[in-house]
Amino acid sequence: MTGFTVALLVVVAVAGLLRWRRPAWYWLAFGVTLATLRVLVRYVSVMEACGLTVPPPRWRLALARMASRPAPESLAPRIMRLRPTRTGLVLRLGLRPGQDAFDVAASCDRLRHSFAMYGVTSREIRSGVVELRMTGYDVLARVQMPAKVERAPMRVPVALREDGAVHYRDYRTTPHALTVGATKSGKSVYQRNLVAELAAQDVALVGIDCKQGVELFPLARRFSALADNPDTAADLLDALVTHMEGVYQLIRAEQRITADIPDAEIAADIWDLPDRLRPTPIVLLVDEVAELALFATKEEEKRRDRIITALARLAQLGRAAGIYLEICGQRFGSELGKGITMLRAQLTARTAHRVNDETSANMAFGDIAPDAVLAAISIPTDTPGLAVTGDSTGGWARIRTPHTSMRQAVNACNRHAHRAPDLPGLAAFRPELPPMVSLVKIPAQTKAPASA
Repeated sequence: MTGFTVALLVVVAVAGLLRWRRPAWYWLAFGVTLATLRVLVRYVSVMEACGLTVPPPRWRLALARMASRPAPESLAPRIMRLRPTRTGLVLRLGLRPGQDAFDVAASCDRLRHSFAMYGVTSREIRSGVVELRMTGYDVLARVQMPAKVERAPMRVPVALREDGAVHYRDYRTTPHALTVGATKSGKSVYQRNLVAELAAQDVALVGIDCKQGVELFPLARRFSALADNPDTAADLLDALVTHMEGVYQLIRAEQRITADIPDAEIAADIWDLPDRLRPTPIVLLVDEVAELALFATKEEEKRRDRIITALARLAQLGRAAGIYLEICGQRFGSELGKGITMLRAQLTARTAHRVNDETSANMAFGDIAPDAVLAAISIPTDTPGLAVTGDSTGGWARIRTPHTSMRQAVNACNRHAHRAPDLPGLAAFRPELPPMVSLVKIPAQTKAPASA
């Protein structure tokens, strides 16, 4: 056996081992080159087989007849750019006259098989330009966030999408969000990761955790206000509504509507105010919202109506005042009583982890992205953290949150505890905690020598 044969066998063995144990490493070492060659070699025949070609223009047919040459072949979309990434390939196509972006989107599954890729998704960049994102392996099986991600005020990375892109939670674009999922589906990890990312932002965190605070109170050093029961939550929400009204009075006083003020400088929300006057934005996290809506007595019913009314007011009016809602629960349907569907209609961003029935998925996506309902109910039980996300545009995608332990989230909140602002209107709900004591390892005392 020659040395070349031995080297070839070793390379094949290493490639097989990497593909089995470390698919990301295999992709970077071998897969990206093979996939690029496969796409370039098969491109024209695959496009023709998928019906993504158009007949040649008439002037080319006329020239072929005049020159007694064979008729030219059908034209496939132009390859404008082919870019490898850490998870797959990005193929940007220029559509031919008569082609539609919907045709490319409908052929994604056939393109996945033809190019031997794990997944293919498409999106329209602009008129006549479509981008195909192809993944070379299951990026959601073992979530590894990129080493460098883009962070901005009120925009944090929270998960990895199935096409290898980072999924961001952008409060300026989608102010309020709903997260549903069954027990052990990954809601708590998603919320934990969100809090850990927000801890480094200049934002006030306010939490309502009616499970006696077991989820949010370990992170209390970064929170400006916390409630662990429905009675305290009702008072806290009323205080937030009062804070919101005060912020609107500040905006009204600083609108500066005069003839010599440009339109862009007229204040309509907190982000139009000068930095020295801008109130700190607030993110309200509600864990297990059903505990706020259930009641057994008349008194509890009055408290429930008070809570839902306050939440609905914050959802409808809080965006301009810099108040953003993150509402989590196992179910969020009309069986929770009046006002629930009105509140749900204000929650633009929707995330559904594994659910136990189709009705729960319909509560999240039935009114905005019906196609995502089937994807939500097909999430297996052995993949906690896997979820389907969508918004009012009708688009949706599968995402998975990187596992964040409670210790990691606590460390992040303790590290940024100094960023927790003191809000006078919420001072009564600020958690009282002992001061942090840095653990210093004290060397053991040496034993004194025995006297002679």
